Amino acid sequence: MQDQPPAPAEATPAACPAGAHAPMPEAQGPDPAQGPELFTWEFATDPYPAYAWLREHAPVHKTRLPSGVEAWLVTRYVDAKQALADPRLSKNPAHHGVPAHGKSKTGIPGERSANLMTHLLNIDPPDHTRLRRLVSKAFTPRRVAEFAPRVQELTDRLIDQFVEKGEADLIHDFAFPLPIYAICDLLGVPREDQDDFRDWAGMMIRHGGGPRGGVARSVKKMRGYLAELIHRKRLEPGDDLISGLIRASDHGEHLTENEAAAMAFILLFAGFETTVNLIGNGTYALLTHPEQRERLQESLKGGDTGLLETGLEELLRFDGPVELATWRYATERLTVGGEDIAVGDPVLVVLAAADRDPERFDRPDALDLSRRDNQHLGYGHGIHYCLGAPLARLEGQTALATLLRRLPDLRLAAEPGDLRWRGGLIMRGLRTLPVEFTPAQQSKYQPLEAPSS
Repeated sequence: MQDQPPAPAEATPAACPAGAHAPMPEAQGPDPAQGPELFTWEFATDPYPAYAWLREHAPVHKTRLPSGVEAWLVTRYVDAKQALADPRLSKNPAHHGVPAHGKSKTGIPGERSANLMTHLLNIDPPDHTRLRRLVSKAFTPRRVAEFAPRVQELTDRLIDQFVEKGEADLIHDFAFPLPIYAICDLLGVPREDQDDFRDWAGMMIRHGGGPRGGVARSVKKMRGYLAELIHRKRLEPGDDLISGLIRASDHGEHLTENEAAAMAFILLFAGFETTVNLIGNGTYALLTHPEQRERLQESLKGGDTGLLETGLEELLRFDGPVELATWRYATERLTVGGEDIAVGDPVLVVLAAADRDPERFDRPDALDLSRRDNQHLGYGHGIHYCLGAPLARLEGQTALATLLRRLPDLRLAAEPGDLRWRGGLIMRGLRTLPVEFTPAQQSKYQPLEAPSS
């Protein structure tokens, strides 16, 4: 979300990602003499040839981002895994070696002005250790497991809203609202307020496509709402994640109100866009790999979830929702992949490149849902490994399995080359995913409606 390439003319079609369908004749790798051109719309559509070039010729590469910030890109798996766990690479933006006014070009837009910086993606030990331990008490595997029926209900109700039409945009109608409603339910946001969160979240993932300053305004509105909600939960706690954050303590330590608001914000932020892209990218990959999709459908018909479980991990590796890990800054001089990193330099680990590294993965550009040796980096590595990974897996598996079960002849309603990808730096996802299918009857659920207050 942090940096966007300049917007292209709307008439310019985007090509399909490498490996997502039969190779296109015009798809060429970067000119070996010139190197890859990064952060164009063509790159956003299909970054994998450029990443392959970087892995081979410049695995740790310093480049100027569209925002003007210079940063190192780490593309090989072994270097990426080292960098993700290296304590000399801080998550705290205070270590960025540029003046304070330039630091707003890194991190999540609007979080600094909204006083939402004190969350797990921006801090180091010992504060990170303390906050993660406190948050983990409220974000337990038991809570996620107990949430499974609600995720299934949300999934079916969203499909009910378009199943009789025979067509849908799976991003707008399904992949986007599902994680928003799910994370709002987990946090304890009342149902009557969840459409506001949907609007704010929609602005945050437009990646520059909305009105100027719209992201920062949405973040501030969200911050104000969370402060009010936290105050209400202190007076009347419930069995929800925000109440759990408020109750969480460790040797007498509690989260401050700013810490609780920042943690609720980052759980919402990190918990919805990644899942939007996981469902969207994953469904697209299945639709453009019919043999893999048929294997999965057959296994699900037989009641076997093993291929669903390995398949979701493969979809995360193959074309995952997070293209680059969030920002890191060198606190001392260090060497990564043979390159000297200066104090204060930003480092961006390219998860999408590392997870296609042929030195680590056999046939890395092939989608194989039964892949077993699949220690991908899609959820990170080290102390910053994604706390919400169990919830993301639950939502991803439920969404894909239900789509394939209820819409067995689901198919693309557009040419792959006509689809557009959002042009952000950190996240990777489709703008739209138009599909067609044989109209069917609704399930037992009624359409989603916010209850009256």
